[in-house]
Amino acid sequence: RAHAGIHVLGIAKDKPTAMTMAHGVCFGHVEVLPSPRGASWRRRREAGTRQEETRGYLARCRSSPHASGNVPGGNSSNGWKRRSALAAPLVATSLSLSSNAMEEDTSSIQRDPEVTQQVYMDIDIGGQPAGRIVVGLYGNLVPKTAENFATLASGNTKVGYKGSVFHRVIPGFVLQGGDFERGNGTGGYSIYGRTFADESFAGKHLGKGVLSMANAGRNTNGSQFFITLAPTPWLDGKHVVFGKVLSGWDTVDAIASNPTGPRDRPTKPVVVKDCGLL
Repeated sequence: RAHAGIHVLGIAKDKPTAMTMAHGVCFGHVEVLPSPRGASWRRRREAGTRQEETRGYLARCRSSPHASGNVPGGNSSNGWKRRSALAAPLVATSLSLSSNAMEEDTSSIQRDPEVTQQVYMDIDIGGQPAGRIVVGLYGNLVPKTAENFATLASGNTKVGYKGSVFHRVIPGFVLQGGDFERGNGTGGYSIYGRTFADESFAGKHLGKGVLSMANAGRNTNGSQFFITLAPTPWLDGKHVVFGKVLSGWDTVDAIASNPTGPRDRPTKPVVVKDCGLL
């Protein structure tokens, strides 16, 4: 309703127009915007349209809690009580997922961190080869986090990413995997123990193709990771960025476009058939 020159996006009891997350608990959110005037109003209207497009996902987030851990995954058994900010409103879901768009968007991601190591993942979707994704790791920026990922991908440990799945896919948001223990977002652990501390939040979620750690709150990094499909700045300071996608955009697209079912799980299993260091 408009009142005293201010527009308020209200929420009905059963149909919230906007929602947010705080420590994993969904709750209603009222957003106050200045009165519409000229170009600034058009920008706000466009932002409102993007927010409208995310309503369906946010409603699912509220009505269908995940088994445990963070959103998009984690290692906690406290379930819905410990979701991270990764379930915050998706403000960029309308961005294209085409290969060219992803190449263009990632050209400006993380200009400063040096890629010190490369890891490949060969992906199968529904039992059929879907191509290879190559990621670069920021070994100088976050050496401990990069080493954890590289070791689990190397094949030199008893457990690791080979044979694991991308258990959660949200187009326009993230691809999440790394739960080699249970395959549903409730398991996985690091090479240092069950979890390890946040190393640095210097890396930012600036665009598509950012490689970042999933968690169940502060200092709970394990083995789960996610790849962004759009800029996600609300994750800055909450999740440790440790690399980026270097190649394999068609494969990323194929995973993102794979139909999903309950809890955003792909209907055709997305499996890391093979992985290793380059």
